[in-house]
Amino acid sequence: MKNSRLRKQTGFTLIEVMVALVILVIGVLSLVSVLTQGLKASYQTQIQYIAQQKAQEAMETIFTARDTRLVTTSQINNVSQGGIFMDAAQQLCAPGPDGLFGTADDDCTNPDGIVVAPGPDHIFGTADDITLNLNPWMTRTIVIVPVANTPNLKSITVTINWNFEGQQSSYQLVSFISNFS
Repeated sequence: MKNSRLRKQTGFTLIEVMVALVILVIGVLSLVSVLTQGLKASYQTQIQYIAQQKAQEAMETIFTARDTRLVTTSQINNVSQGGIFMDAAQQLCAPGPDGLFGTADDDCTNPDGIVVAPGPDHIFGTADDITLNLNPWMTRTIVIVPVANTPNLKSITVTINWNFEGQQSSYQLVSFISNFS
């Protein structure tokens, strides 16, 4: 009589427990994969934002130089067209004495960077802030061409290319500039 009672008791077998564990592990690993992809996408968005700001920064210096008459309209061209802006992709350097990015007088001994964290004093904006140098992996190209059939109007295209942690991408900003401010 005791033997028949023992046989009627039910519970989980070892195989059922193992199957449940495999399903649980698969679920957890897929969540980890989704989290990893989300973090990677978030970081790429930060890099793209930096590229947008660097393109905008270059564009603004060109308009400011025109508005303040720092340069003439004929100088707002690429070197190959008799202007002052370099033709090929350039490192992101501090602007030279003319205050313009992408010209021959840019100061590459002072590479462009961004502040990524406060320094040991834990205060942003102080001399010990931790910066990330953009030069090894980010370049800027400024292309200026006349707009066909429209006198005194040029198209300015600023392209930022980057190759960061195996990811290549670019951002392009296009604007138009006339002789008149």
